[in-house]
Amino acid sequence: MDVITALTQWFTEPMQFEFVQRALLVSVVAGVACAVLSCWMTLVGWSLMGDAVSHAVLPGVVLSYLFGAPFAVGALVFGGGSVALIGVVNRTSRVKEDAVIGVVFTAMFALGLVLISRVPSQTDLSHILFGNVLGVSDADIWQVVVLAAIVLAVVWYKHRDLTLYAFDPVHAHALGINPRLLETLLLGLLSVTVVVALQAVGIILVVAMVIIPGATAYLLTDRFERMLVISASVAVLAAFVGVFVSFHVNVSTGGSIVLAQASAFALAYLFSPRQGVLWRGRGARALRARARAQA
Repeated sequence: MDVITALTQWFTEPMQFEFVQRALLVSVVAGVACAVLSCWMTLVGWSLMGDAVSHAVLPGVVLSYLFGAPFAVGALVFGGGSVALIGVVNRTSRVKEDAVIGVVFTAMFALGLVLISRVPSQTDLSHILFGNVLGVSDADIWQVVVLAAIVLAVVWYKHRDLTLYAFDPVHAHALGINPRLLETLLLGLLSVTVVVALQAVGIILVVAMVIIPGATAYLLTDRFERMLVISASVAVLAAFVGVFVSFHVNVSTGGSIVLAQASAFALAYLFSPRQGVLWRGRGARALRARARAQA
């Protein structure tokens, strides 16, 4: 009975504080938006592109902060500009796309760090790098909710076309769907989603939120609809675990959320009924034993 009481108190005590409630709201909303988009990122194979965009928006976010503009404006400009720059360099040089992505996103991230270092000393912009979900304002909450709603609405409206593009872009083109347009749409949604996740985990860890949930769900199911549900569920569970652990242990909230997601991926990697390493190894040993018994 004492164990049950202790567990109940462990979960209910943080909820007595308004800043924890606000942090949970932002983490869950941002996590769901990132998780849904991460399913397409996983299928298309854009993990590196997600990393590139998440780092490339840093200069835009810093400039937006300095000029008092919404983060989304600068992030979209620099995110879209970085993607366009990657495409131009890739088409006009012999350098392969992965190398171009590495050059562009590291250069943009370095530019962002330089801009941060030139900000007046009384202005602390570390929350852009590491997140500050425990100190979100009403304006931050509204920005996260509105942008996440836009991302989810667009994804819901175009999910058939996006799914077809992810599985077979050639067939999508044959049906009259413009793959280049869908690619641009996905990249735009990725830029917006990065802004959504900034409040929770910051620039450095935001890539994890647009990769880990989808990758985890991919190990657990072969059906895309279930993949979306599992991915979102992983994000929500990780948000609760991360916020509660950070409250009780006094550690980084963003880091705790990402570690919770990474733990879910590790469990799926090891114990997934179809794709888990341990289950596959157990099945292989059973087949070898059966073959020896029949020999």
